[in-house]
Amino acid sequence: MTHVAVNAVGTRWLGDTRAAMAGFLIGLLVTFLFVRINTRLIRAKVSWWFHDIESEGGTHVHHMVIGVVLMVAVGILLLATNAQGLLNQVLALLFGAGVALTLDEFALILNLQDVYWREEGRLSVDAVVIVVCFAALFVLGLNPFGDFGAPGLSGNVLRLAVALYVALVIVPVTFCLLKGKIWTGVIGMFIPILAIVGAVRLARPNSPWARRRYAENPGRLARAERREARLDAHTIAWRNAVFDLIAGKPHLPSLAPLGPDGTPAPAAAGERSGDDEPAEAAGTARDGAASSGDAPAEAAADESTRS
Repeated sequence: MTHVAVNAVGTRWLGDTRAAMAGFLIGLLVTFLFVRINTRLIRAKVSWWFHDIESEGGTHVHHMVIGVVLMVAVGILLLATNAQGLLNQVLALLFGAGVALTLDEFALILNLQDVYWREEGRLSVDAVVIVVCFAALFVLGLNPFGDFGAPGLSGNVLRLAVALYVALVIVPVTFCLLKGKIWTGVIGMFIPILAIVGAVRLARPNSPWARRRYAENPGRLARAERREARLDAHTIAWRNAVFDLIAGKPHLPSLAPLGPDGTPAPAAAGERSGDDEPAEAAGTARDGAASSGDAPAEAAADESTRS
């Protein structure tokens, strides 16, 4: 039985390290797909399915909380047990599950607002897809750090190897990330020529690099915006269609832009990642109940104001 379980994540063909990464990848993918199916069924209010987790006081427990707890617990076990073989793969699988639960609400962590079913929530899917690709490249044997452990690599040879790695990989990847080219930077860790090409080309117009370097160069900014428009026309619609198929289509409006004082302008309240009713619908129902009762007009108006 143990032999079958070990081979199920590929120890015989991949070796211990890559098999553990395969376990992580399986845990990540399976959990992410289950969570998205779960939240879509909750949003559809399927009667026989699960519902949101809430405390007795009505506090909604986001599934990223479960993910953080799971990652902490598994991380402690990995450090305390020096796990090897099957145990290492099982813990890697559980760690992948924790990462999926957390990254599925990455946009919420970044915005400090519940944007799960808003346009901004697509960033969570981006984060998961990037980590999946990164892990998959490791499983396929593309390890950007593997050569540093080669026999005989020490002294001046090691220092030269580190200097070349920094110059040909780390620096171009950093430039790609600063220029807003996340995908190019991630894949460039494994295929450095992509990072080098991405580093020398124009930055995306909303990237930190463009905001800092193109502010006094309108011509370059205009070229970057034209290039971004062409990119949007060819890829964004396709990307959104795929993400909607995997994760569900956002149905709430985007966040309101920041006001002059740096705080968000008033906007309609959103819903949580499960089956909560939008605030607009709840407010309408309360207004209707207030106006149809026997309460004085002043009370009805006050209730409408609070809602």
